[in-house]
Parts: sequence; structure tokens; C-alpha cells
Amino acid sequence: MRVAIVSDIHGNRTALEAVLADLRQTSPDLILHGGDLADGGASPAHVVDQIRDLGWSGVLGNTDEAHSRPESLDEFASQSSAPPALWAAIRETTAWTRAALGEERIAWLRGLPFVHRHGPLALVHASPQSPWRSPAPEAADAELESVYAPLGRPLVVYGHVHRSFIRTVSALTVANSGSVSLSYDGDPRAAYLLVDDSTPTVRRVEYDLDRELKALALCGLPHPDWFARTLVTACPQMP
Repeated sequence: MRVAIVSDIHGNRTALEAVLADLRQTSPDLILHGGDLADGGASPAHVVDQIRDLGWSGVLGNTDEAHSRPESLDEFASQSSAPPALWAAIRETTAWTRAALGEERIAWLRGLPFVHRHGPLALVHASPQSPWRSPAPEAADAELESVYAPLGRPLVVYGHVHRSFIRTVSALTVANSGSVSLSYDGDPRAAYLLVDDSTPTVRRVEYDLDRELKALALCGLPHPDWFARTLVTACPQMP
């Protein structure tokens, strides 16, 4: 059985369309989403509607929780060492996206689970306990095992960090799907994970970045230059 995991779309309609075209070529039997569907892009409502229309099951991301439970953003920010200016910008963009989504879509996001299990695979956005905190790609084997082995599956997939990888720890394989949008690994292409008979592979998909940058500039999202720089450089940026 072939399973695709598509995570961290972040409202990027252009990248999602390119991934959908690639999925038609790879023809998985099942497609799951890894959360963070809407925030940080030009087309949040369109992306949420398309995922729902496609019928993909999936999990709650941290930005999804920021819309469905706004206090979660303040809870995480209060424990963060990041500069206040970053959190101020995030609050502005989250408020804009929340308004663009509307209550009916937010209610749907609120119903997403933290964990989705399918056969030998377990999917989370960041970790089983929280969509906000996860091991980094450079984490020690012991940390990966302590966080993900309790899920009781030989393959665990997560997103959140926007940097894809595949690691084997004892009898556990931990894979990060990467991100459809706002990549942090220096490669601006969209990423998703394809699992073929329990063997994961990261797929990279080119998309029309100029088209998405134009949409971003016109959509009204606060700090569009911040997101544009992140899309172009495929590295974290400050607003």
C-alpha cells in the first residue's frame, strides 16, 4: 500500500496544486495531511476547502490550533525566547487568517486530532502531546525514540520543522514529511512524503513561485514581504 503525507501547506495554493499534480503521477492509495493548512499564505480558505473536498484525514497543526484555540498561541509565545517583534507579527497574520477562514472552517480545524494511526504508520504534526513542540532534525536518537516510540507504530511521520528527513532508531523509523510551503532547508520546492510498503521517500516538487509571490503581494496578508523572503530563500526569516 502506498500512503502520501502532505503537511504544512500554509495557505499556498500554487504549491498545493503542483503537489496534487505530482500525486496524480505517484498514485498513492491513501493521502493524509499533517496539519498547518492555512496560516502564512495567500489562500487560506481555498486550501482548507480543498483539503475537505478531497476528503483527506489528518492531524491538527500548531497554526491550526492558533485559529481554533487562540490562547494556545499566547501560551507558547510566553515560553519562547524569540523576540517580541516576531510574536507581534505572528499575531497579526494569525488574526488576518482567522478572519479569512471564518468560524465554520475554524470549527472543522478544531475537530482535527493530535494523532492519526493507519496500519503500521502513526502521524502527528509535531509530537503526540503537542502540535507546537517536536524534536529537531538533529535530535539525538534517544530523543526521537522517547517522543515517538510510545505511539506503538514502526513508522512515525511528523511535519512542523519544515525540514524533511528519514531516520531509523532501533526498530523505529521516524520520517519528517517536510513542508509544501515555507521550506527551511534551502530548497524552495514543495515537499511531501510517499510511503511505499512502509518505506518512506521524500518527494520534491517544483511550482510557480513567481505566481505565488504575486498572489501574496495582493491578498492583504500582513507582512507579505516576510513570507516572500522565506519562500524565495527557503530559510527562516524575521519580519
